Amino acid sequence: MFDMSHAVPTVITVCMFSFIVHLAAESAADDTPTVQILWHDNYAEAMKIAEQQRRMMLIYFCDPGKNEPCNRFKAETLDNAVVCKKLKDYVCVQLPLDAEIRVDGKKIELLKNDAFKEMLGRPGIAILDFVHRDAEYYEYVVSTFPITDKLQYTPERMAVILDLPSGTLTQRTLIYAVRVHPDRPASTAGQIDGNLLVEASSHSNYQAKIALQGHHHWERRFHRINAALPDGLIACEVCAESWPGEHLVEAAVECVRCWRLSDGHWRAVRARHRVYGYDMHRGSNGIWYATGIFGKG
Repeated sequence: MFDMSHAVPTVITVCMFSFIVHLAAESAADDTPTVQILWHDNYAEAMKIAEQQRRMMLIYFCDPGKNEPCNRFKAETLDNAVVCKKLKDYVCVQLPLDAEIRVDGKKIELLKNDAFKEMLGRPGIAILDFVHRDAEYYEYVVSTFPITDKLQYTPERMAVILDLPSGTLTQRTLIYAVRVHPDRPASTAGQIDGNLLVEASSHSNYQAKIALQGHHHWERRFHRINAALPDGLIACEVCAESWPGEHLVEAAVECVRCWRLSDGHWRAVRARHRVYGYDMHRGSNGIWYATGIFGKG
């Protein structure tokens, strides 16, 4: 049974920061696509291919000719040579903003499905995971990057999106925000750690539940986390919160900005660690609470 607040129905009918400089140089040298991307126009067929081939599925929501930022994004970012090389590993589908699906015999607009609520009904990119069959996020939406006045995606940022590690929607979005920060913090250059993801998710959820940011019960959690870390590593943690009412991507960017304003937090975020985990949750007060946990060597 699917939880429609996160997953997408399987039977429907369609009616690292460290490489950014290199990517920029490569993009400037040649921004002409060298790889031709097959853009499907049928959601159900694309999803079937992604399932069969165990590939990530990327949806480009766009109404060509009707939305100038959307057209510019296609020409300047999705058609970029470096981006195309990465897109070849995805099953790509382009859909209009009013694309419909059929759920339990009823037609609904895809962007009105709760799974896509962080797309904000806007043009942009969504990614579904059809690779990690044993993961909680298999067949779920794991990235949503709407195009808005505040949120624009250069070829360099799109390359970061396409190289995000496996994880949930909130985990990947916060990692994206860390990787695209202008100071290029190194905390996501190490190995993402499943246990640290669980701990970061749990603590973010706790902060959201009590509507209070902080390192609550850190002494107890510190010893538990340390016990699961590789020998020689010590746990450290950063926490942040967004402004009320911010949507997912802008909230993640805001949380990283807050870390940048704190010397202690930023030392942890900017440092390279052998293992790391990030996550964020939204409270009933409309505030997102973010947590990063690292194994310091």
